[in-house]
Amino acid sequence: MHQHRVFRSRPAHFFTAFWNAVGTVVVLLALLATVKPARAVELPQPLSQEEIAAGWIALFDGQSLYGWRAESKADWRVEDGAIKATSGEAGLLRTTTQFSDYLLRLEFRCAAGVNSGVFLRTRPRVGRGDVEKYCYELNIAPPENPFPTGSFVGRQRVQGVGERAGVWRSYEVRLEGADVTVSLDGEEILQYQDPLPLGRGFIGLQFRQGGIAFRNIKLKPLGGANIFNGKDLAGWKEYPEMASKFSVTPSGEMQVVNGRGQLETNEKYADFVLQLECNCQGDQLNSGVFFRCIPGDVMMGYECQIQNGYRSGDRTQPVDCGTGGIFRRKNARFVAADDHAWFSMTLIAEGPHIATWVNGVQVCDWTDQRKPHENPRKGLRLEAGTIMLQGHDPTTDILFRNFSIDEMTPRFPH
Repeated sequence: MHQHRVFRSRPAHFFTAFWNAVGTVVVLLALLATVKPARAVELPQPLSQEEIAAGWIALFDGQSLYGWRAESKADWRVEDGAIKATSGEAGLLRTTTQFSDYLLRLEFRCAAGVNSGVFLRTRPRVGRGDVEKYCYELNIAPPENPFPTGSFVGRQRVQGVGERAGVWRSYEVRLEGADVTVSLDGEEILQYQDPLPLGRGFIGLQFRQGGIAFRNIKLKPLGGANIFNGKDLAGWKEYPEMASKFSVTPSGEMQVVNGRGQLETNEKYADFVLQLECNCQGDQLNSGVFFRCIPGDVMMGYECQIQNGYRSGDRTQPVDCGTGGIFRRKNARFVAADDHAWFSMTLIAEGPHIATWVNGVQVCDWTDQRKPHENPRKGLRLEAGTIMLQGHDPTTDILFRNFSIDEMTPRFPH
């Protein structure tokens, strides 16, 4: 006798739900097949490796106006790798960072009859008659102008410089204390000595009359003093009771290994330009350059982070603030350095404003707007303090070399 299976009928809504689910999966698979993978962010590379090694930093990354601020309602924008303005209110697009002594290179292009300029050691805004006191205006103007291209407006006129409309031309400016030298298209055209040197100031690009474009804007800080001799730790205070061990390698590099600790400069610094090179000898190692520190205390200062990790292959997503970021204050906008390779770092602290460059590209731009406090962990510190290098944890293995620091001169007139 055969036993028969009993089949129970399914409700109609079961099959409806089943086929709806199948349809949803098919649609999702089709959509996934058409979705393109996220493109990796292309980081700016405005400088050559030779320029980076020589201490140059890019003021314009070729892609954005990061590190610049418009002081008028001109139509400043980035097009075709250049900063351009063609209409709007006359005025400056200026750096957010002030500089004192430097070598500046840039290229400009304009139509016939354009009146523009490059402002050096300038205030954010300069009115008529102010250029003789509060900045140097390196003019871009036709030959019939009282101060044609290459002249310092209101200060010194150059002659014999013809107009070359529609082609890229180059300026190189050397500013050291009271002395200024200007070259145009590789030829020296102006030497000027200021009886009342201005000290630090912003760099400004002017829109005044007619379209103007600028590109390849780069700067090399001058006047830095070496604070590591490559032989021993003279000039630095060691903390042997801490776990970190600092030493000098046979090849003349400073090395820190092992656990938490610090190495501190004997000298104190308030406003400065610091340049150095670093090599993290492991994956995603953590360290930092502390500055304006409370002398003798345990890393009580601002911290310029060293950490090259980033998430999901995206350099705009630092794992832990990112190299060049100001730890717990402002993340690096992207990670511009790699582990197991030398990279350069430039740190500028001037008043409440702090800016950093890694491998010549600006990665952080931050102004401390907190209330004043002796401890930078708790508030704004403008007072001079020491510089400290950090050993973070037992995995620490980091090399440093080529330390250079220049204390920025006060601005005159204030």
